[in-house]
Amino acid sequence: MEREQQFLFIDFEFTMPEKSEKFRGFFPEIIEAGIVAVVNDRVIESFSSYVTPVHFPTLSNRCKSFLNISQEQVDSGITFQDLVRKLELMGSQYRNTIVTWGNMDMRVLRNNCEQNGLPFPISGREIDLSMEYKKFFGDQNQTGLWKAVREYGKEGTGKHHRALDDALTTYSIFRLVEEDKKYLKKPEPTTIGDRVDFSKLLNKFA
Repeated sequence: MEREQQFLFIDFEFTMPEKSEKFRGFFPEIIEAGIVAVVNDRVIESFSSYVTPVHFPTLSNRCKSFLNISQEQVDSGITFQDLVRKLELMGSQYRNTIVTWGNMDMRVLRNNCEQNGLPFPISGREIDLSMEYKKFFGDQNQTGLWKAVREYGKEGTGKHHRALDDALTTYSIFRLVEEDKKYLKKPEPTTIGDRVDFSKLLNKFA
C-alpha cells in the first residue's frame, strides 16, 4: 500500500562567523530547528529545539545579536545527532515533501551530516517555496519570508528568526499560494460547439 503524503515545513537557524582565528575554516551549523508536519491539511506534529553546534561551539557576537540567541540556550540544546534521529523518525512513516523558504536549510543540513559522518535523514521531494513564490508572482527579486507574508496582507507567526515560528509562517504562505494556484487554474477552453447552440442556429435557417 502506498504511504500517505506528508509535508514537512522546516526552518533552521545557523551559526555565523566573525573575522577571527577562532572561525578559521568556518561552516554554518544548525543551532535551532523548527519543523511542522502536515498530513491531509492537518498539523500532526510540530517540533522545536535548540541544537548544540559541534565544530564551532562558541557563538559569535554577530550571531547572538542577529538571532537574539544566547550561548546558554544552544549549550542546553539537543545534539546534532538527536536532530538527525528526530528527522528520520518524523519522515519514516510517509512519502515526504520537504518545504523550506530558500535553499540554505537543506544545504546546511546536508553539509552538517557530511561533516559529522551521519547519513542524510529524510528523503522526498524538496520545494524551495521562495522560488515558487517568485515564479508565481513574477517578482524579479527573491522575497524574504516575512515580507512575502505581509504582501499577502497577513502577519507572520510569532517572531522572525525563531525557527518554529518561521516554519509555521512558511506553512501559512504555502497554503495561500496553493489556494491562489487553484483559483488561477484556467478551465478547459470551450469548443466552438459549446459556445454556439447549433440547434438554435439551424432553426433560424430552417
